[in-house]
Amino acid sequence: MPDAGPSFTVKLAESEAELRAAQRLRYDVFVRELGGGGKMVDHEAGLEQDQFDPYFDHMLAYDDTTGEVVGVYRLLPGERAIELGQFYSEDEYDLTVLKQSGRKLLELGRSCLHPDYRGGTAMYHLWNGLAGYVAEREIEVLFGVASFHGIKVQELAQPLSMLHHNHLAPPDLRVRAQPDVFQSMDLVAPDALDRRGAMVQVPALIKAYLRLGGFVGEGAFIDHAFNTTDVCLILDTARMNERQRRIYGGA
Repeated sequence: MPDAGPSFTVKLAESEAELRAAQRLRYDVFVRELGGGGKMVDHEAGLEQDQFDPYFDHMLAYDDTTGEVVGVYRLLPGERAIELGQFYSEDEYDLTVLKQSGRKLLELGRSCLHPDYRGGTAMYHLWNGLAGYVAEREIEVLFGVASFHGIKVQELAQPLSMLHHNHLAPPDLRVRAQPDVFQSMDLVAPDALDRRGAMVQVPALIKAYLRLGGFVGEGAFIDHAFNTTDVCLILDTARMNERQRRIYGGA
């Protein structure tokens, strides 16, 4: 990577103050910017928080010049989910196929960057930190929900259908949206897809997982509280080719 631009430090939160810094950034992005909400959101203090936060590891990217947290990722290893009794995304997706696989799992979520750092190297450094975390813990499968802004499904019919037709997970990884909230992603026939136009609508984080060989689960979830349409992304490290491994590892 080029030397120009800000330098970053990536670390796991080790104190209440660092967790609060992550929650403040999440509030700025998910609540102020995107119009989300939630039962435990603290509007007075400007904190986006929920009951799962104490169980997750929180990966933070600091701008070394300002000392500010400019990027965050929330991580839940499988063994901790067992202690908790569930993964966060189980309210949206049936994860049975992953939980019964016998493989080491890591759930990802609440990924966001400060607006001033999007399109730069901050996300690269977060991904590099994530790759180290995964290697150290010998994680085999990463997964988590990622979001399209908005809840008008017909406006997202092209990108959702493109993901369904071209990136649906194989059966051994194919989680499925819970029956009571299942929103089909098969909305446009394959021969009616505008692939280029559809990809323009796909958020950068989802595109990044696709470049690494990631898949999507079957069905979407409409999250009215967060004003988003969610898909479940799954990345199997054993299926990554060497080029994808280099990208993922930050080479």
